[in-house]
Amino acid sequence: MLGSLPGAQSLAERRYYANPRNRFWQLIGEVIGQPDLPDKPYSERLDALTGAGIGLWDTIASATRQGSLDTAIRDVEPAALLDLAESLPNLRAIAFNGGKAAKTGRAALGPCSWALIDLPSSSPAHAAMPYTEKRDRWLALREFLTPAP
Repeated sequence: MLGSLPGAQSLAERRYYANPRNRFWQLIGEVIGQPDLPDKPYSERLDALTGAGIGLWDTIASATRQGSLDTAIRDVEPAALLDLAESLPNLRAIAFNGGKAAKTGRAALGPCSWALIDLPSSSPAHAAMPYTEKRDRWLALREFLTPAP
């Protein structure tokens, strides 16, 4: 699961999707069958993702930005996504959380054999799409999850 670049609150707290208005933890909790995921401590959330075969990373290694909006991102240095992806022998799919992540990530990866999945952003800035529609699109990730033991 690739986002673009952590927002100000996530950077300050040193954890992904720290803004409580961001729906990431709720959406991914639905995907992995743990709707209570947002209520768990951060370390347990990460463990739940790992258990489902999901990793988190960013498509942007560095950039300048005022505030937290993706539209304010400038001077982008893409992350070395192809190197990362090629180091993961069991990788089947790469999902992008939002348009900026998809645009940056697809450019960094180039043509590849993994399924690339563009998802609507979980950000509160992308409120035009109802949560239920976002959830339905995110549920497509279920086919790529690691089966439960």
